[in-house]
Amino acid sequence: MTGGSGVVVLDNGGGLLKAGFGGDMNPTAVVPNCMAKPPGSKKWLVADQLQAQDVDVTGMTLRRPIDRGYLINQEVQREVWERVIRNLLQVDPNNSSLLLVEPQFNPPALQHATDELVFEELGFKSLCVADAPSLVHLYEASRQPSLFRAQCSLVVDCGFSFTHASPVLQNFTLNYAVRRMDLGGKALTNYLKELISYRSLNVMDETLLIDDAKEKLCFVSLDVPGDLRLARLSSNDNPFRCSYILPDGITYKKGFVKDLDEACRYSSLPANGESVRKDSSDSDRSKFEDKKKPELSQNEFVLTNERFLVPEMVFHPIDLGMNQAGLAECIVRAIQACHPHLQPVLFERIILTGGSTLFPRFTERLEKELRPLVPDDYQVKIIAQEDPILGAWRGGSLLAHRPDFESMCITKSEYEEMGSMRCRLSGIFESSVHL
Repeated sequence: MTGGSGVVVLDNGGGLLKAGFGGDMNPTAVVPNCMAKPPGSKKWLVADQLQAQDVDVTGMTLRRPIDRGYLINQEVQREVWERVIRNLLQVDPNNSSLLLVEPQFNPPALQHATDELVFEELGFKSLCVADAPSLVHLYEASRQPSLFRAQCSLVVDCGFSFTHASPVLQNFTLNYAVRRMDLGGKALTNYLKELISYRSLNVMDETLLIDDAKEKLCFVSLDVPGDLRLARLSSNDNPFRCSYILPDGITYKKGFVKDLDEACRYSSLPANGESVRKDSSDSDRSKFEDKKKPELSQNEFVLTNERFLVPEMVFHPIDLGMNQAGLAECIVRAIQACHPHLQPVLFERIILTGGSTLFPRFTERLEKELRPLVPDDYQVKIIAQEDPILGAWRGGSLLAHRPDFESMCITKSEYEEMGSMRCRLSGIFESSVHL
């Protein structure tokens, strides 16, 4: 055990599971929260086994324990947790406490199923349940004195299944003001699969590969009409055109970007998209691994306007037939549901977390969308986390390292005596909400 405490911190995301020890800066394991079976094989690969360099993820059958943000397959979740806790963390649950980051508004039946998994199947000695917005606020408040003094923020979590805008006051999530979009990283990946399958190759069964292509190649447009015009240019003049190579199972086990310079050309475009330069920024290029260019005969697909039309779903889902407001409207509605005295403070403290906020230019576009919706005398300040995938986990690590953490937990004996009762953040922090 490497952590400063005997507390296991588990952020059980729908896409990625983050696990480590209370007091550590970074989790020990960040692994896919799923099981997968290669074509023609009877063996299921679990969590970190999917990340091995010699594993070809082409055509894999996936089984996820979480769908639409909630636990649907307790058996798969147990397999993943067993693998992570016993093989990667190498801890004995009987001698450890667990801090679990759980979805917001988790139904009582799923709370009971989670408790059963933690205490009866894994055998942890105690459990504390927290929600992601409170932990993200706790972590950022520890780093930024202004957040600590104001004691409130709006946490925008663009996760795998959902996007939530959650006001937090004194480390307590104001559930009555939380607003949700039924849109997350999974929907974006599925949309990209549909676009590629319609325009070039059938990749509807290649979820893991397309997810990788989305993370490496997609970006947020600051001028959609202008970028659409540029995307119609021929290949040499098109700043968005790039190729993604599919694995062949022999030479290449993983998919990768064919030409890094070609993929990064968009980053040199001005905001109005008037001209295209050939240079590219080192920051955007660092997200790709330097690969030798393959032969032209390799399977590949070409992306152009798909690169910015996929993240565009987050800002204007109505354009794609989804009858719901975009992210900027969702944020405004969440803040307007709070007391008027809190509203100007919340607009100045918007924290972005979740993997879908990693798209280049995401923060700039959100600020551009928000400004016309906010009163002129209010300031808009957006805080982008240094690693938004780990934001909730790091807040949990801070909480688990507090001297009074054990008093916040429910023990196994209490669970056996009283059944499934929850330890929520509303009881963890000793401050109350005054509006």
